[in-house]
Amino acid sequence: MSELKRFPTDAEAKKMIVEIGRRMYMKNFVAANDGNISCKVDEDTIWTTPTGVSKGFMSEDEMVKMRLDGTVISQGDKGPSSESKMHLRIYNERKDVMAVCHAHPPISTSFAIAGMSLDRAIYPEALVNLGTVPCVHYEAPGSQGIPDSIAPYVRDYNALLLANHGAVAWGASLMEAWYRLEATEHYAMVIMYTGNIIGKANVLSCDQVGELIRLREKMGITTGGVPACAPKATNTSDVVAGQSVSAPPASGLKTYGQTESVSPCGCAGGSDSVSEAELKQITQAVIARLSGKM
Repeated sequence: MSELKRFPTDAEAKKMIVEIGRRMYMKNFVAANDGNISCKVDEDTIWTTPTGVSKGFMSEDEMVKMRLDGTVISQGDKGPSSESKMHLRIYNERKDVMAVCHAHPPISTSFAIAGMSLDRAIYPEALVNLGTVPCVHYEAPGSQGIPDSIAPYVRDYNALLLANHGAVAWGASLMEAWYRLEATEHYAMVIMYTGNIIGKANVLSCDQVGELIRLREKMGITTGGVPACAPKATNTSDVVAGQSVSAPPASGLKTYGQTESVSPCGCAGGSDSVSEAELKQITQAVIARLSGKM
């Protein structure tokens, strides 16, 4: 692919930023003037969202054009967000990154507030397309501390949680950056449901994780990290209503490619299948939680 074809035009970049902002707002990833979006249009130039504007109601003529050294080339009535420094640091750490999306999705932001990373080997799609999502320490929004805090992780991961703040994701296109932000929130939701509502999850075995890592590499994804895995598979038996199917418990979790055990990730490694009484309790809890009664 030629160098000129790698980058969107100015018009394409501004149009897509406005569209992603609308999607952020409609999915409740941002409130008021939260969040920011940026996209490269050449090796040294990005378009980004202005400060103090709702991402659901932006127009293309409000966008800000900047160089990677922070110099503003053009803008509308408002300059760039103070958090543009975070975007610039990501671009400078990863030359292959073409776009960055930052927002405050409620569930992943809740994990960030709790100081918890997203690192459960329970969901193949998340492991392959996104990977694990570390939670970096707190720094004041808009400060130089945020770009400094994320810098050690940008080259090895595809998204991060910012403690007590939100989430940020990046990719080889604006759509990929957006999809990774969506995937971060979806991954957080699955971990929340399995960990705090159902209270149980089968952790993928090291063999299963290894298979997914090889698939990820074939897809050309070389970043994302590897979560802890279970020594033995606990998800190989069918579970049929009215039957009792048991699986061997996992004695501990490992990191794929290593033989030593590591601390459990917090998910159930495998046990007797859920009884009818337990299933009834789980169902009632889920229904009550979803209806806002808990």
